[in-house]
Amino acid sequence: MISDNTYSDKLITIADKEIIFRNYYFPTGRKKVVQFDDIERITVGEPSLRRGKWRLHGTGGFKTWFPMDVNRPKRNRIFIMSLKNQRMDIGFTVENGEKVEEILLSKGLIEK
Repeated sequence: MISDNTYSDKLITIADKEIIFRNYYFPTGRKKVVQFDDIERITVGEPSLRRGKWRLHGTGGFKTWFPMDVNRPKRNRIFIMSLKNQRMDIGFTVENGEKVEEILLSKGLIEK
């Protein structure tokens, strides 16, 4: 049964207690699973050069890693996830930014 707090597209799946990033690792394209308990915070912003709008996969500054999304320049939001006890953040985009922002806000994961 799918609840209002779940979401899935070609890029990510949000389940009850975790987020699954598809095409995370380079060059294998394997997924990465992040438990909600491991998330320190998520920020949301408009796509820009500094926030990774043109970063299709990987990292440019060794601070934020982006799973592959060849359509990232067309997305309306970029999410940056900071993890507890990890130096590398995860930058990601989704097909329905409004819906994902709503879900993550309801789970108390987004820092405004």
